[in-house]
Amino acid sequence: MQEYTVKFITRLMSPPVPADFTGSDSHLIDYAPMLNVLIVGIASVDCVQIFSLHGLVPQLACSLVPICEVFGSCVPNLSWTLPSGEEISPHAVFSNAFALLLKLWRFNHPPIEHGVGDVPTVGSQLTPEYLLLVRNSHLLSSENTHKDRNKRRLSEVASSSFPEPVFLDSFPKLKVWYRQHQRCIAATLSGLVHGTTVHQTVDRLLNMMFRKINKGSQSITSVTSGSSSSSGAGIEDNSLKPELPAWDILEAVPYVVDAALTACAHGKLSPRELATGLKDLSDFLPASLATIVSYFSAEVSRCVWKPVVMNGMDWPSPAANLSNVEEHIKKILAATGVDVPRLSAGGSSPATLPLPLAAFVSLTITYKIDKASERFLNLAGPALESLAADCPWPCMPIVASLWTQKAKRWFDFLVFSASRTVFLHNSDAIVQLLKSCFTATLGLNIAPISSNGGVGALLGHGFGSHFCGGLSPVAPGILYLRVYRSIRDIVFITEEVVSLLMHSVREIACSGLPKQKLDKLKRSKNGMKYGQVSLAAAMTRVKLAASLAASLVWLSGGHGLVQSLIKETLPSWFISVHRSDRDQGSGLVAMLGGYALAYFTVLCGAFAWGVDSSSSASKRRPKILGSHMEFLASALDGKISLGCDEATWHAYVSGFVSLMVGCTPNWVLEVDVDVLRRLSKGLRQWNEEELALALLGIGGVGTMGAAAEIIIEHFDS
Repeated sequence: MQEYTVKFITRLMSPPVPADFTGSDSHLIDYAPMLNVLIVGIASVDCVQIFSLHGLVPQLACSLVPICEVFGSCVPNLSWTLPSGEEISPHAVFSNAFALLLKLWRFNHPPIEHGVGDVPTVGSQLTPEYLLLVRNSHLLSSENTHKDRNKRRLSEVASSSFPEPVFLDSFPKLKVWYRQHQRCIAATLSGLVHGTTVHQTVDRLLNMMFRKINKGSQSITSVTSGSSSSSGAGIEDNSLKPELPAWDILEAVPYVVDAALTACAHGKLSPRELATGLKDLSDFLPASLATIVSYFSAEVSRCVWKPVVMNGMDWPSPAANLSNVEEHIKKILAATGVDVPRLSAGGSSPATLPLPLAAFVSLTITYKIDKASERFLNLAGPALESLAADCPWPCMPIVASLWTQKAKRWFDFLVFSASRTVFLHNSDAIVQLLKSCFTATLGLNIAPISSNGGVGALLGHGFGSHFCGGLSPVAPGILYLRVYRSIRDIVFITEEVVSLLMHSVREIACSGLPKQKLDKLKRSKNGMKYGQVSLAAAMTRVKLAASLAASLVWLSGGHGLVQSLIKETLPSWFISVHRSDRDQGSGLVAMLGGYALAYFTVLCGAFAWGVDSSSSASKRRPKILGSHMEFLASALDGKISLGCDEATWHAYVSGFVSLMVGCTPNWVLEVDVDVLRRLSKGLRQWNEEELALALLGIGGVGTMGAAAEIIIEHFDS
């Protein structure tokens, strides 16, 4: 039922041109009341999530684009009356559609360009152009989708709305705004020429926003930044709102906000007047909030504005519950062992925020928390959270303190969001969080009564002040799920995960021994004897640790990080000398370490490429896997000197090859025949003849001769 409902709504969002339509304007204008009701009805986060689950976000975006283009180009001299009695204008329809489109795009989360190698990150692909291309791909693949029910379903929905491909170039107004948005992020604002239409629009908007200030005094438009040069006397009747199309207003908004913020920085405009003026602008055209968000986000990242003191006089003060927020952050992070920095040095320094962030948070708290404002707060809220999180500590706790004074029911969410920023500004805290993930999952250093490890300990069982006893420590896995998308330098994650995996292996091997035997183990020349610890139980926990490690790497960086791991991190690790190897000897710990790395590597590859060749990602596999197999063969040939423990290397190679033979035989077929022969020869030198034969047995026609030689030698012996 849900599937048919979202498909029906998607078709309603793209009404066909009536056969008797003869007007010069778009036929969509006649459907304004219906379209507005549909857009408002599906604008909630829950509804958007439903569209996402059914794979219809690209199609929904494709339906919204022409609505935005048409109604954003209309002069607001039209109006429609809804059955409820509410009167709507083209500005209202446009703003609702534009806000929903941006929510699908998630433009308030600028892509973090931390791609590794030649693989782009998922975040960098989430653009309007990308959504349209995904939708177009459903059309282009319609001839080959008869075997795939899901692809056939998406193709039917796409062709029923727009039978032809849709591109951003077909919507010039949206394209102009999008290019301006990109320029605003990339560089300081420029390009406003005196006397142009945009300049006149800037003046009219500024006079509308600050009409009370302009009466009998210098016009606010004469105070500008170096990037804009707006000046003028303004319109005669400042109470009149400019009757302009929405796209024309959006083009002028960055210059308007720039002039207003500069005036505030120079003392020509009070913080309260700035917030009131911005609220008047967003009330006049709610869609302008998107451009305001874009401008503030860009300006905060440039670090050119002086911080302002949130003292409760000029700017709102967080002092009422800042200490309460700090205490709850400490409670949330208690299970990770991470130290929470003090929100103010010595407890006496005033709270400060960068001017653009202070202006943005002041604007957002002027909104009423009601259904009418919900869809625009849903647009501004995530942007505010992302913006504050990127600013130095403790900006996000200050923002959380300000907002919890207004909306106490959002306290849990805001404090939790503030707690994650501890990790965004401290790589050591991220390492500690990763360590906590391993400790919780494996049940290390935890009393058996409180936890036996596993997924339950990693992800926890809920969070919030409504639980008995109030806010409690949050499980480390949940914290990492909230943090990993914002980690800028993810390359170090692989090295840390490998290090933590090997540390966990040693903890697993030693966890069942009393202290006296551990002391003997450290003094023993031959290392630990296998009989001291249950090998089966240890291997089970080692596999769990390897699964967690692979999940963390794949989650953090996807294909790019897996590629970096296999081509760079692992070879470097095997070549390097590790002090812990000399301490632990060549016994069980070293062997388990090798098997752990083998499971870890194969799982990472399976996550990235799959076990067969059905996915497009599998096309990258032969090159990366071939490089790694060449490294293994060269080391077995003696061409590469290894620094790791011999038992670790032996266990890794035999474990890795065994997993390939038993679980991913398609991988073997993609490896060069000569490399397989060299690997087989090395395995035979370790008396791993069965494994060597199995490897050659699935290596294809090219390895049949080498396999026959092994069989003949076996019978001769």
